[in-house]
Amino acid sequence: MLLQLTISNFAIVSFLELDLRSGMTSITGETGAGKSIAIDALALALGERADADTVRPGADKADISARFRIDKLPRVKAWLSEQELDEQDECILRRTLSREGRSRGYINGTPVPLAQLKSLGALLINIHGQHAHQALQKNDYQRGLLDAYAGHHQLMQTVSKHYQHWRLLTNERKQLQSDQAQWQAQRQLLEYQVAELDELALEADEFPTLEAEHTRLANGAELLNDCQLAMNVLADGEESNALQQLRHGLKIVTELCQMDPRLAPVLEMLESSLIQLEEGHGELSRYLDRMELDPERLYEVESRMAKVMELARKHHVLPAELHDFHQNIATQLADMDHNDSRLQELAEEVAQAKEQFLLAAERLSQSRQRYAQSLNKQITASMRQLSMEHGRFEMTVTADQTAGYSPLGIDKVEFLVCTNPGQPMSPLAKVASGGELSRISLAIQVITAQKVETPTLIFDEVDVGVSGPTAAVVGKLLRQLGDSTQVLVITHLPQVAGNGHQHYFVSKDSADNDTQTRMQELDEHCRLQELARLLGGNKITENTLANARELLVSEA
Repeated sequence: MLLQLTISNFAIVSFLELDLRSGMTSITGETGAGKSIAIDALALALGERADADTVRPGADKADISARFRIDKLPRVKAWLSEQELDEQDECILRRTLSREGRSRGYINGTPVPLAQLKSLGALLINIHGQHAHQALQKNDYQRGLLDAYAGHHQLMQTVSKHYQHWRLLTNERKQLQSDQAQWQAQRQLLEYQVAELDELALEADEFPTLEAEHTRLANGAELLNDCQLAMNVLADGEESNALQQLRHGLKIVTELCQMDPRLAPVLEMLESSLIQLEEGHGELSRYLDRMELDPERLYEVESRMAKVMELARKHHVLPAELHDFHQNIATQLADMDHNDSRLQELAEEVAQAKEQFLLAAERLSQSRQRYAQSLNKQITASMRQLSMEHGRFEMTVTADQTAGYSPLGIDKVEFLVCTNPGQPMSPLAKVASGGELSRISLAIQVITAQKVETPTLIFDEVDVGVSGPTAAVVGKLLRQLGDSTQVLVITHLPQVAGNGHQHYFVSKDSADNDTQTRMQELDEHCRLQELARLLGGNKITENTLANARELLVSEA
C-alpha cells in the first residue's frame, strides 16, 4: 500500500507530504483547489509522461517520491528481484523533472528507465479516472477488465507463448516461400555451374601445383643441359673441376697444419665443404637419372590448366580461387535443397503450432466465459442498487475470427446493458443517458477492482453524475472496497466522503502573486464542517451540521 507521498515544486504545490493509511481515504476541496494535483504527481512517479510546464514557476525542478509497503506483495518483490533492484519491505519510487524537460526516474535510489517505473507502478496502484467510462466503451479495455478480474495470468501467458511460436514459424515459412520463388531461375544456373565444376573436380591448391609442374615440364631440355653442365663444373670435368681443386687445396692445408696446428679450424671447414660438394654432386646425379622429357604429360597439364583458366574467366575469379568458388555455389545449392525440405517440415509445424494456440485460446475463452457469468450477476445487482431497478448487464465472450488471432487469444469481449423494461440488450457504448453510463461504469470499476491484485486503488471523481440516495450507495460500495484494500477517493459528494475511514481536505491560498495548494487531514470536528459545506455550500447552518453528523455517524 501507499504509505507516503512527497511532492516538491509541482504545479501550484510548493511542498506537500502526505501520510496515508489503509482503508478508504476521502479527498475533498473547493472547485479549482487542485484535488487531482496529488494524483497527477503520483502518476508522474509511476512513470507517466511528463510535461516541463508542470514544474512550479520559479523552481528549477519538480521532485515527487512515493513510498510503498510491499512486505505482503510477492509479485512486486519478485519483480524487483528479477530486475536486480533492492528488495526490502518498503519500496520508494521517485521522479524528477527539470524546467528544461529532462526527466529521471529512481527505484529505491537506483536510476532506472521510465519504462521500469511504469512497469512497477502498474503492480502498485490502479487509477480510475472520472472519464473511465469513455475507455470502458472500447472492446479491448472491456477484455482487459475481464482478464484482470479473472486473474488467469498463466492461461494468458500460455496463449501468448503459443501465438508467438506459431507466428514465428509462419513468418519463417513465408520467407522461405518468397525466397524459393526468387531462387527458381537461380537454381537452374547453379545446378549447371556446379555440374560443370564437379566434372572438372579441381582439388584445393591444385592449380599452384599444376603451374609448378608445367614450368618444370616446359623447361625439361634446358634443365637437362644445365644440370649436366653443373655436374661437369663440380666433379665430372676432365680437365678441371671444383672437386679436384678442393681436394688439392685440402692436401696443402693438411700439410700446413702439421707445421702450424693453429690452421686446424681451416682444415675442418675445407673437409666439411668437400663433404657438401660431394653430396650436392650426388643429388644432381640422381636428379638427372630420374629426369626424362614427357611431352604427353606436358600436354595433359597444359590442357587441364587451360580448362581451369577458361572456367575461372567464365566465373570472373582467379584460377587459384576457382576451387573455393565451386564449394560456395555447391553450398548455396545444398541450402536450396535444404530449404525445400524445411518447407515441407514447416507446413506440419505451422499446423501443429496453430492447433496448440487454438487449444490454449479455447481454454482461455472458457475461463473468460466462466468469470463473465459471475460478473454479469454482480454488476446487474450493483446496477439495481444504483437506482436502475430494471437494469441488466451481460458480458459476452465470442470467438472473433474476422479480427484475426492475437497474443490475447481469439475472443471479442463486449459489455451489453439494458436499463429499461422491454428494451433489448445493447452495447454499453450505445447507452443514451450519461448518468446511467457513469453509474454502470462505477459499478463495473468497483466490482472488478475487488479482484485486481494492485494494493492501492484511486477513484478520481468517478461519481460524477451521481446524487441523492444513489450517492449513498456509491459511498457504501467504496467503503466496502476499503475494508479489503487501500482506496483513495476524490469526490465532491458528502454521501461518499462521509464513508471514508479518514478524510483529507485540499485548499488553495493566494498571496503576493503566489498560489499554494495544501492538503490536511481532518479530525472529526473538521470533517463535520467539510461535510456540511458539501451539503449546503459556504453557509453552514445547524441543519447542515445535523445532516453532516448523520452522514458521518451512520457511515463511520
